[in-house]
Amino acid sequence: MYSLTQKLFAEFIGTFAVVFFAMGAICADEFLRSTGQGAITTLGLALAYGLAVGIMVTALAHISGGHLNPAVTIGFWVTKRLSTTLTLLYWIVQILGAVAAAYLIAAIVPDAPWRPEAMTAINPALALDFTRLHAMLLEGVMTFFLVFVFFATMVDVKGAFNKIAGFGVGFAVTMDALFGYPLTHAALNPARAFGPALVTHHWSNHGVYWVGPLLGGVLASVIYDRVFLVDQPPL
Repeated sequence: MYSLTQKLFAEFIGTFAVVFFAMGAICADEFLRSTGQGAITTLGLALAYGLAVGIMVTALAHISGGHLNPAVTIGFWVTKRLSTTLTLLYWIVQILGAVAAAYLIAAIVPDAPWRPEAMTAINPALALDFTRLHAMLLEGVMTFFLVFVFFATMVDVKGAFNKIAGFGVGFAVTMDALFGYPLTHAALNPARAFGPALVTHHWSNHGVYWVGPLLGGVLASVIYDRVFLVDQPPL
């Protein structure tokens, strides 16, 4: 068994990596655009995010569960698979990991991505004429499927390929990002939204990236728990 400190550090370093590489790919895209060297495609950005999640969930699931996302953690809490205290501690270290990643990127990436006109690229942002309600619904639906896949592969003992199930979660993130990036930037994770917002002081529509993913995570976990895990009650 791993200690509480080890579990919390795993959540910190895992969330750090997810935000570092997801946000870093966006910064690299902005740098390329600003210097006229081309751009990274939406597929590339989606893969950077999905691969980061898949690799880190697979690497850390045996230590902390590999949540790396408050929307996943709240799903464990509402299904009584995680205590209130541990849920809050996971949230804290996930957010700290995201903040640390965002500050490190700000320190090492050239100035181009931090221009005022690039702020909506670095931070999750809404497409033109895409309302907050639309955005919350989309973020909620996308996170629903992310958390649903997480429970199906990481929680359900009958799920296939449990040892590499993190890649199923990563592919779910990639799928979501391919659809959602042009519309909401597909944060899918409140910590992913919070870190860059704190560093850039760009809080526009920030509540969207908490309300949508958390509601989606709750709904997915409750449905999977009540429908498919009736014979696997929480320990």
